[in-house]
Amino acid sequence: MSVLAPPGLLRRQIPSHGLVFIALLAIVGLFVLYPVLIILVNSVTLGPNGQSQGFTLRSWQIAVSDPAMLAAIRNTLKVVAANESISLPVAVAIAWLLARTDLPARATLEFMFWVTFFLPSLSVTLGWVVLLDAQSGVVNQLAHHFLPSLPQPLFNIHSFWGVVWAHLSTGAISVKVILLTPALRNLDASFEEAARICGAARWRTLTRIVVPVAAPAILTVMVLSIIRAMQTFEIEMALGPPFNFWVFGTMIYRLAARVPPDLGPATALAALAFLALTPLIILHRYLITRKDYATVGGKLRVAPTPLGRWRFPIFGLVCLFVFLVTVLPVVFVILSSFMKLFGFFDIPDPWTLDNWRNVLRDDFFLRAFAHTFEIAGVAAVGSMLLSGLTAHFIVRSRYWGRGILDFVSWLPFAIPGILFSVGMLYVVLSNPVFRIFYGSLPLMMLTIVIANMTLGIQILKAAIIQIGGELEQAARTTGASWWYAFRKVILPILMPTLILVGMITFIGATREIASVALLATNETKTLSLLQLDYITDGRFEAAAVISALVVMLTVGIAFVARFLGLRAGIRAS
Repeated sequence: MSVLAPPGLLRRQIPSHGLVFIALLAIVGLFVLYPVLIILVNSVTLGPNGQSQGFTLRSWQIAVSDPAMLAAIRNTLKVVAANESISLPVAVAIAWLLARTDLPARATLEFMFWVTFFLPSLSVTLGWVVLLDAQSGVVNQLAHHFLPSLPQPLFNIHSFWGVVWAHLSTGAISVKVILLTPALRNLDASFEEAARICGAARWRTLTRIVVPVAAPAILTVMVLSIIRAMQTFEIEMALGPPFNFWVFGTMIYRLAARVPPDLGPATALAALAFLALTPLIILHRYLITRKDYATVGGKLRVAPTPLGRWRFPIFGLVCLFVFLVTVLPVVFVILSSFMKLFGFFDIPDPWTLDNWRNVLRDDFFLRAFAHTFEIAGVAAVGSMLLSGLTAHFIVRSRYWGRGILDFVSWLPFAIPGILFSVGMLYVVLSNPVFRIFYGSLPLMMLTIVIANMTLGIQILKAAIIQIGGELEQAARTTGASWWYAFRKVILPILMPTLILVGMITFIGATREIASVALLATNETKTLSLLQLDYITDGRFEAAAVISALVVMLTVGIAFVARFLGLRAGIRAS
């Protein structure tokens, strides 16, 4: 008797729906779990110069005893602590003003925080170098001219607090405002109105009523922010080397980029970072799935909290803050792209178009420009496809592995970009089949899709949950396949959200550095990687040109998203 299954039996036993689910599990497992696993294994098997020595704790001993690596760990924790202690109170106050008060132009101000979030952090940081450099910074030069009695330099961007300010002015505050404003807007107004009737002051109402009621949402955002803050890379890479300041990400890059690479300690540091972040990502998932609290009430909010005589002064302060973190550094980074000598405005005839001419004619720039659009475009489409299917299976299917798929889909969020780059590097170099893809555009596209899948899946999960399951069931009842029902029923309804995910991925790809830093070659660099090379080489004029181009690209897409009405969490006041 033959033991071979008849042709087509497997397809009859496992429907196409299940085959697609298995394929998704395999893809996510291979390019998410395998890089993490190989990093953990190599952290206890690699010896000097990346040579395998069997089981050894040498790399871990170096990672926890070497003074430079211990300093990198301390610096990471110091940056995280400073960022969170400053950004969280400021973001809560701004989000409350935007969501619960009669502050003028609230919708416009909220959108400006989205613009701040989308601005490339490296480009904004370069703008702050123009303004706050200890020797040539515009602010320091003005302070020296008008206030010569003050200590000089007044500011120094190449310092610990300079690094902290760069984080605060790029994403640390803006992302919290983006996430907290919708949460505060949806709070039940009854307690707040009761406090006002009893004569409580506005700020007392905020601290005693609003913050405690919104504590679950605030705690969730704080954990999310801590996770992201521990993944810092490009800001420290641009500002840290002049004063020998290294964090987790930059130290890993420094070790892996050596010739020959010191991969043992690099993998140990990467493993340590992953182990430190894993409890936080589990806590974050627990917080966002809790069902034992509610912040949305059925009471209609008739009128926002009046700010009274403080309305326009507070409006002026918020506008000033938006100007400082969005407009000012962008304006100066664009101006610096036309300067003969970066940062020096006081030399005779400081302006020139040569920087733009030289960059736009450079073959490296032309290749990087083309590669950026190729990678970003394909990554956007790939993210829409992967995130859409994965979110659909997590929400709609009943396969036993959907919980595993849901958990694994969170891991790219927990993995620092440079760590993920190390993992993908191992995956490619350790397998002869994949080795041919090292330094290729397809590998970088895949890496960016996987690195951005968590956000896309969470956005689409929320959208799919809001779609009634009876629509899809009705299509299946009439004999339609799951794929036909997905394409003809679910996909058209999801299309605006899918486009949003694609645009977010496109913007992320144009500014991505950490996750592809070790995967690109000179022939496949993107604009952001070329920009980082120019900054680290001291070619600030050329870096400013690329910064201006990347800023115009990302801001343009952000305004297109607003025009199309794809502003997640932004609603008209």
